[in-house]
Amino acid sequence: MGAEAFAERAARELRATGEYRRTRTASPATALTDHELQIARLVATGATSREVGVQLFLSPRTIEADLRNIFRKLGVTSRRQLREMRLP
Repeated sequence: MGAEAFAERAARELRATGEYRRTRTASPATALTDHELQIARLVATGATSREVGVQLFLSPRTIEADLRNIFRKLGVTSRRQLREMRLP
């Protein structure tokens, strides 16, 4: 997109403050929080939102909201695709 100059400038400014830019990881599953990873693993085994909610003491609606975030982060659109992924 032609933003290399802006990215380099931002990297220089970060280094000036003692920080460094994050590098992207190879696996999108590493972008999940521990909580999201736990939910993803349970759903990948075939558990319903209600069953996951009972295990984690959360409402099914909370599980559904977390699943939307998990799907977005992993680039999947269904529970079936989640089941086929290799989760860490």
